Amino acid sequence: MTVLNAALIVGLICYVVVRRMIGEPLNARDVYLAPLVLIGLGIHALTGVALTPVDVLWLVISGLVALGFGAMRASTTGLFEREGVLWQRYTWRTLVVWVVSAAASIGVGLLATRYGLHEQARPMSLSIGVGLAGEALVTAVRARAVGVPYANQKPLGNGDAR
Repeated sequence: MTVLNAALIVGLICYVVVRRMIGEPLNARDVYLAPLVLIGLGIHALTGVALTPVDVLWLVISGLVALGFGAMRASTTGLFEREGVLWQRYTWRTLVVWVVSAAASIGVGLLATRYGLHEQARPMSLSIGVGLAGEALVTAVRARAVGVPYANQKPLGNGDAR
């Protein structure tokens, strides 16, 4: 990964975190499409890599760590209704989970590299995408419990099925 790519990813993450700290309408496309795109890019990056069993093991371990922290992060966000649609706001606890998850990801990555993971078998987009997928799964469950439509959905009328 080039320095420019890493800077772009970090910049994008900072932008998203700041927007969500302020609070924003929760758009289903943003919640569910971003993880799929990032996971797809990560898998695509792996297509040119001859993965060893050690690489696969570390990818699974780092994926589980990312998924778990993403789910934990989603459990710390505020979901609420405003203007008839679902909104989301990150809390200070969400930021703490972001920092701890970044440290854990770096730690797992260093361990993985030390114990046999090839550097090219560790696409950052895959790890971020899996973390966002964990966040999206928990957000979906919590959003359903709130019972308010996403910002990009039309409100349900009488007798409309969900």
